[in-house]
Parts: sequence; structure tokens; C-alpha cells
Amino acid sequence: MSLDIPDPLQRWRLLLGEPAEPACGALGEDAQAADAALEWLYGRDGDRALRGERSGGGGASQLTTPDWINDIHRLFPREVIERLERDAVERFGIDEVVTNLEVLERIAPSESLLRAVLHTKHLMNPQVLAAARKLVAEVVRRIMERLATQVHQAFSGTRDRRRRSRRQIASNFDFRRTVAANLHRFDPASGKLYVQQPMFFSRSRRQAEPWDIILLIDQSGSMVDSVIHSAVMAACLWQLPGMRTHLIAFDTDVVDLTADVADPVELLMKVQLGGGTDIARAVAYAQGRVVNPARSVVVLVSDFYEGGSDGDLVRRVKALVESGAKVLGLAALDAQANPSYDRETAARLVKVGAHIAAMTPGELAAWLAEKVLA
Repeated sequence: MSLDIPDPLQRWRLLLGEPAEPACGALGEDAQAADAALEWLYGRDGDRALRGERSGGGGASQLTTPDWINDIHRLFPREVIERLERDAVERFGIDEVVTNLEVLERIAPSESLLRAVLHTKHLMNPQVLAAARKLVAEVVRRIMERLATQVHQAFSGTRDRRRRSRRQIASNFDFRRTVAANLHRFDPASGKLYVQQPMFFSRSRRQAEPWDIILLIDQSGSMVDSVIHSAVMAACLWQLPGMRTHLIAFDTDVVDLTADVADPVELLMKVQLGGGTDIARAVAYAQGRVVNPARSVVVLVSDFYEGGSDGDLVRRVKALVESGAKVLGLAALDAQANPSYDRETAARLVKVGAHIAAMTPGELAAWLAEKVLA
């Protein structure tokens, strides 16, 4: 059960810290534990200390990271726990939250912790890495459930409309089945058959050549949210009929992770965040994977800060577009779609025919469905 402090003075004391104790009174045992847990984390904020804001009491905290995790899970409601854990990882960079086995077995899975695992997994021993993988799997499962629905809605809705319109054409009209299905509506007096439901042949067609969706993912540290959503999006697209999905991660090297595209957990555990960026090299690799340009979409997920040759990048994107392939550059692919990117390079790519945007995964699914099913 989480901490319950009905006394408003006690709550103010928790908020303001030890300097407020003469006015608000001393804290009870559990409230003192909550105060220590808050101070363990937010006492690291040097700017706040300089402003003379909240400070805890009782001297230096003796809490370890596992102690802190256990205490906040005992003392605070879930929404507060998630905020504290997120601040620990993102605001204060406490990597031990995701590299300590005891902590990983106790902590609640969240996207912020998934990001931290991807940043620190190279520091983990095998036992800790196994626990981290479970955390990654749970977070990916949640994202997968959400994105799979968006992807299938985008593609199935468009296909249903097209399928009906193709069937009900004169060349497919089935006269005998139409008569049989509507015979009870024959009017002997007028000698007319009133057709309520016309029937059509279901023509077999040769299987169309599949589309190739090539996802090029910039794995520099700033792109971690886009990496996560790209991995899950690739798994969703892989499940669609008539689609061949490729996923290539890059920094200054290029790593083809297509073999793992059906397993986003395994794929994410192989991503190596950080390092330089050679976008042109990744686009060159994509060019080599294009078999039928007219049925290929290259999705480049990057901040467009090119560490290689800008000129080579532009030339290769132009060549892809001129060959008939569709090129989409994404400055961000995550739930918020807040882009931070090199606008000058992006503008040069637009001039040679690329589409540049920042999209949520649902928006990307809709864009792909429009291009692929047009």
C-alpha cells in the first residue's frame, strides 16, 4: 500500500524539505522514508540547490539504488513511481537503474527504461542482460500491440475498398448465379426478375510481385526513440502479405538486421547506439537491395547530420528517385514525432525528389498504405 499523508502540514514539509520543519512539524516514519527517497534523487539537482529550494533532512542519504527502488515501490502510487524512475534515468543519468540485476528484477517496464537499457546493455554481464531482455520484451510487446492495430487498419481499410470496386464490374458478372440467387423475386405478371444482389465471378489472378520496404535506421544516440519504433514497425510490416521488409541500421558502418526483423526484441538487442554517421553509405547499401524500383520504398530514418559526403548522399537519393523508387526521409519516428534535424541537408534531398517528414508510426503506416496500394 502506498504512503498516505492526510495532514496538509506533513505534505508541505515533504514538498519544502527540512527548512520547513519548524513551521510544519517533524515527519513520521514512513514520511521520513519518502523524504529520503525524494532527496536521494532530486538532491542531485545542483541548480535547485543553488536557488535554495527543497533540501532533505537527516544528513547524507545512505540509500543504495536497489534500496531506493524498493522504497519508492512501497511508498508511492504507480504514476509517481514511473515519474521517479524516468527522472532517475533521463534527468540524472543513473545507469545503475538498468545495469543492476536486483534493480532490473524489481523495476516496472517503461519506454524510458527501454531507452536506458539500449544505452547501457554493453555494460551488462550475461545475467543482468538476461533480465534486461525480459524488460525489453515487455515494453516491446506493449508497443507492438498499439502499432500493429494502426498498421493493419491503415492497410486493411484501403484494401477492402479496392477489392469491392474491382469485383463488381461487368466483365466479372455471373449471370447464372445472379438468376439463382434472385429467382424468388421473379414477378409472373410482368415477366420480370428483380435483382437485389448481383453476383460476380471471383477471378484468380497471378500473384503480384511484392513491394520492398527498406528501412534505413540511423543508430546515433539521439535517434533512440526512432530506433525503437522502427524495429517494431518493421515487425508489423513484415507480417503483411505482399510486403518484403528490410531493416538496415547504420552509423559509420552498415549492419543488415533483416534476418531479425520478425523479432524486434532480438533486433533491438543487436543495435549499437552512438558513433558517427555516414548516411550516404547506408543509402548506397539500400540501392544494392532494390530489385524492382517501381515497387520499392526506401524509408530513411535519420537526423540528416551527415558525417560522410553530403554530395554523395544527394546524388544517391536522386538516383533512387529517378529509378522509380519512392524515398521517404523521416526526421523522427516515435509517438510524439518531435523532429530535430539538419534542415539544410533535408532541403537538398527534397529538391531531388525525396519526401521529408516527421511522423508517428501510425502516420507512416497510412503513408505507406497510400503509396503501396495506390
